[in-house]
Amino acid sequence: MAEYIRKRFESLLFGPGFDSPHLHNPGPRPTDEGLLISIHPNAPLPQTILVVDDETDILELLKYNLEKEGFHVLTARDGKEALNKIKQRPDLVVLDIMMTEMDGWEVCKTIRRNPATSSIPIIFLTARDSEVDEVTGLELGADDYIRKPVKVRTLIARVKRRLKQRTSDTASATSTIIQVGEMEIHCENYVVKIRGKEIFLPKKEFEVLLFLARHPDRVIRRETLLNEVWGANVYVIDRTIDVHVRKIREKIKEFAAHIETVKGVGYRFKKDM
Repeated sequence: MAEYIRKRFESLLFGPGFDSPHLHNPGPRPTDEGLLISIHPNAPLPQTILVVDDETDILELLKYNLEKEGFHVLTARDGKEALNKIKQRPDLVVLDIMMTEMDGWEVCKTIRRNPATSSIPIIFLTARDSEVDEVTGLELGADDYIRKPVKVRTLIARVKRRLKQRTSDTASATSTIIQVGEMEIHCENYVVKIRGKEIFLPKKEFEVLLFLARHPDRVIRRETLLNEVWGANVYVIDRTIDVHVRKIREKIKEFAAHIETVKGVGYRFKKDM
């Protein structure tokens, strides 16, 4: 009966297609501190995922399946433990919301406020399924919001996508020319070219476009754009961002679809269409 209940719980939570550590090893699993990883001298270091959830069964399932994909996994059972583990600089955080000690909202805000951790991708994985909760999560700076139940394979695919995007973000941040199809954004001399023809954008419009393009597929809040482009000490209203984005779209024409409006939050630059 206990085994049936466990399998039923796992099926309801993650759907078909998941792999469970209980199907292979019913005994206790090693802790983060006790896990030994053997790495070939020439092999790249595994990427580290921090999974935060107050349900032990969920932690074990996610840890097991992520490790099968070659990730190094840290776990935390509450918000305070998560902030302690974040000091190890994981490559991505999978974060629950409803937890004791400190909830996921506060953990996300704390991570984003710290310059040393502000760029770490955060994926909320939660049973809170309202649109208001999703918008709140994105406004706080999360990169993705996934509702439970979710298939493990779907979660892993989105983790991999976000990690790949982070690598792309880093490359874009250091590149002097960002290529989006036949549109080129020349970072150093504030020039945009479409099929070799120069398109004039005033300084602020260019900086808005450049900031979005340097963070592709990531939801950028209006507040973030205002602070990054105009500065935290300059008072401008959210409507200013909307006007600038509208003018940018008009000028880059068929490439306007790359700038997606995220209702109630801000904008997302879609590099691949």
